[in-house]
Amino acid sequence: MQTNSKPKILILGGGFGGLYAALEFEKHLKDHDDIEVTIVNRDNYFLFTPMLHEVAASDLDLTNIVIPGRKLLKKVQYFTGDVVKIDCDRRTVLVSHGFADHAHEMSYDHLVLALGSITNFFNLPGLQERALTMKTLGDAIKLRNLVIQHLEEAANECAEFEREPLLTFVVAGAGFAGVETVAGINDFLRDALPFYPTLNENMLRVVLVHPGDYILPELGPELGQYAGDKLRDRKVEIKPGCRVDSVENTRICISDGTEINCNTLIWTAGSSPDPTIDFIPAGKERGLVKVNEFLEVSDCNGIWALGDCAAVPDLTTGKLCPPTAQHASRQGTVLAKNIIATIQKKQKTAFKFATIGLLAAIGKRTGVAQIMGFKFSGFIAWFMWRSIYLLKLPTIQKKVRVAWDWTLNLIFEKDFVQYSLQRSPVISNHSFEFDKVIRDNCSNDLPEVQSET
Repeated sequence: MQTNSKPKILILGGGFGGLYAALEFEKHLKDHDDIEVTIVNRDNYFLFTPMLHEVAASDLDLTNIVIPGRKLLKKVQYFTGDVVKIDCDRRTVLVSHGFADHAHEMSYDHLVLALGSITNFFNLPGLQERALTMKTLGDAIKLRNLVIQHLEEAANECAEFEREPLLTFVVAGAGFAGVETVAGINDFLRDALPFYPTLNENMLRVVLVHPGDYILPELGPELGQYAGDKLRDRKVEIKPGCRVDSVENTRICISDGTEINCNTLIWTAGSSPDPTIDFIPAGKERGLVKVNEFLEVSDCNGIWALGDCAAVPDLTTGKLCPPTAQHASRQGTVLAKNIIATIQKKQKTAFKFATIGLLAAIGKRTGVAQIMGFKFSGFIAWFMWRSIYLLKLPTIQKKVRVAWDWTLNLIFEKDFVQYSLQRSPVISNHSFEFDKVIRDNCSNDLPEVQSET
């Protein structure tokens, strides 16, 4: 379609898959000027999601797990906006941006779908209106603020009969996001309690609801049961074999028939691919865009997909690749190389990668891990979690900041200060009394000024 000499490559999404594809194109553009690459992302930064729960639990400063996209990419153009529509026939993408949602049309020769996934509430009554999520930086900040606000409210004497829902926190879903979130906020709450003399640990209730027999099913029963036992030791209530059925005001209905009087429900139990992929007239599997081993969408020329929105065949297992950061980042690198190979009419490379390991932090310097078939738990797994993710965190600046935060946490207590997003109080008119004082002062001074002249 394009008449320009340079093929245009458009990447939609700035998560692990989209970023690592852009970084591979960045390497190519340092020595070549034969392509034009643009990445479109809703935010102007890359979010390092494995550490998201540490922001919610006040272990890390909120800016230390985000890296401005323009700092990472010098040759690749960065566009902050929302994808509105994809027109495969015209090879264009409609993007909205700015305060007025200005529509901007972008053309492409090669389109990369790296849109990731969004939270799915499965049409459960009251869930969308009442539940919190844990997928964005805003989610982590909101949860942190809400936890602190509930402590402040419950500490007041007038809230004596409202303390149960204020001090009860429910997390639905016991995958990595759910377990790390419940462990983080449980530690945060119990560390903060000594500063609230009117509250005690008997008033606090933290509940983890999940449909399986044990938590962290990705790690198997041994590590899952170990993690569950550790959380129970820290007074986290675990309800296995259960689901959240509905939410109504402060009442959370569980599938085993129990009801929990609670103001705060964190939902990590379901996700679906970004609905923007519905614009792509291609085959789907489990709602994901089907791609071949080269990460091409076979039914659509010039369209590629990876990460959480793509059904990528796993050549090592014969199944689909799991939706993990380690797969998405490597898919991004291979995909970029394949697009360049296609443009240069060279041979493409099939994506083949076996999971190296899985890790989870479960609070109080404890973790669980499975690395290359070997299982680890306790302090060593926690240390491995921190070491590996610190190495994976982009830029030396962020690595140093995170390491410094972690070091300070060994010495000082956590901060429990709310990040207020409200405007400060203002006034635009004088009161009657203030105006009268001004007039009186002026009239008293006037004769004296006249006599001097």
